Amino acid sequence: MVTPYHLILASNSPRRKELLAGLGLPFEVRVLEGIDESYPKELPVAEVALYIAGKKAAVYRQTIADDELIITADTVVVVGDEILGKPVDEADAVRMLRELSGRTHQVTTGVCLLTTQQERRFAVTTDVTFKSLTDDEIQYYVTRYKPFDKAGAYGIQEWIGYIGVTGLHGSYYNVMGLPVQRIYNELQTLKIV
Repeated sequence: MVTPYHLILASNSPRRKELLAGLGLPFEVRVLEGIDESYPKELPVAEVALYIAGKKAAVYRQTIADDELIITADTVVVVGDEILGKPVDEADAVRMLRELSGRTHQVTTGVCLLTTQQERRFAVTTDVTFKSLTDDEIQYYVTRYKPFDKAGAYGIQEWIGYIGVTGLHGSYYNVMGLPVQRIYNELQTLKIV
């Protein structure tokens, strides 16, 4: 496909690269280091991913050319009223998976599409239900897959998703980190595809 803009994915995530490539649109990856991903503690958890995606986009605003469109994204895993970020170590990953075990949680990805002329922000939320995981299953997954770079300490496309996810309401690809169907629709709305 040919687009009037040069698409730029502002992410080092291999999953996001794979998902965006699946749309068949040419793009490049451009990552600026040291972006502050903090958020106000009083911000409702449902708004955090969109806030951070917008904050990332703001950093790129001064760096883009007129023919470029930047895609920024941030994904959060929410169980109850708690955001589960990336685990700091093995014990933290085990703790997170125990919290998710036998429960339904939300995965929200905030996305910002930015050009020099316009900005479009949206968030997509998917409900994910896990069976009650055994301690052995949790330990096997954490030891073997080392999910320390994943919000909520899991990748749905990995072993834990195969054996643990009993329900999904919404976009599977959103849980992987990029709601590509919604991105495609937004690009169509903007007359970019």
